[in-house]
Amino acid sequence: MDMISISAFDLMLAASLVVLLAIMTASTGRGLARNMLIAAVRTTVQLLLIGLVLKTVFASSNFGWVMLIVMVMLLAAGREVMARQHRRFSGWWSYGMGVLSMFLSSFMVMLFALLVIIGPQPWYEPQYAIPLMGMVLGNTMTGIAVSLDGLTRQAWEQRETIEARLIMGHNWREATTAIRRQSLHSGLIPIINAMAAAGIVSLPGMMTGQILAGASPVEAVKYQILIMFLIAAGTGFGTLSAVWLGSRRLFDERQRLRLDRLSTPR
Repeated sequence: MDMISISAFDLMLAASLVVLLAIMTASTGRGLARNMLIAAVRTTVQLLLIGLVLKTVFASSNFGWVMLIVMVMLLAAGREVMARQHRRFSGWWSYGMGVLSMFLSSFMVMLFALLVIIGPQPWYEPQYAIPLMGMVLGNTMTGIAVSLDGLTRQAWEQRETIEARLIMGHNWREATTAIRRQSLHSGLIPIINAMAAAGIVSLPGMMTGQILAGASPVEAVKYQILIMFLIAAGTGFGTLSAVWLGSRRLFDERQRLRLDRLSTPR
């Protein structure tokens, strides 16, 4: 079955729904309408550009181009993690924690999937490597951003409790046990909910795309299960890394709480 083509007019009809929603939310006065329209424009421009880039990369299957795109995605995701935090770490730490956590999780999970599970030839085949990295990285980015935001917020709000525990002789791990658990919970809940609802409440994106493209539903389901497990692993490992790094950064070598390492809210 051939995939039905979508025209520019069809996309304009879909965009009109976003414009209508922006008009309806403009009365809130919180900048939602403006942010929504900017996000819609960014989505259109970015996806059109990446579509042209991927067309060229898929045709060449060049290792250098694939790694360059993956690194750009990783660095851009690090910036988004930093931008989504209300009270973020000052200096390069806010950016570095996100990038390092995503590299340790998403990049390694992608390599494992390509080398051990899927096994395309070559292993960096862009048709597999780039979409896999994009799906895993996008969800990992959300988990890390939510967990770090929760960590810094709670550390600030519960600073007196943390300092009291330090005075009682607790180390930084013991003093932050509760907020680290809550931060991990917040970061992992979205992917847990997504896995629990997959196939009943929602049909995930990759599965839907493959079915629309004419793939066998059974084959699409197998790929979607694989992707969900990879996303869960990437999000989990990334969130664990980010929370540990963030918690450690909140204290100095003498086990003192250093909230001066957090920037003021924007």
